[in-house]
Amino acid sequence: MGILTWIIIGLIAGVVAKAIHPGEDPGGFFVTIIIGIVGGVLGGFISSLLGFGAVDGFNIGSLLIAVLGAVLVLFLYRKFSKKS
Repeated sequence: MGILTWIIIGLIAGVVAKAIHPGEDPGGFFVTIIIGIVGGVLGGFISSLLGFGAVDGFNIGSLLIAVLGAVLVLFLYRKFSKKS
């Protein structure tokens, strides 16, 4: 899958993840894209390890896996970036 496809899926996954798990995050738009891309990679890696498939193109299954990964990354980002 090309880098442009990763960016597009990452953008969509990041926006959907922020809609599912709303709240304030530092960084705004660019952090949303990065969280989406990292979430897509992580979601694809985990789903391929579990035998569910991978993020392999611009389709609904890949987007769903990327969104689930992005929600997980967003949750972890918020959990570990909180100031004590």
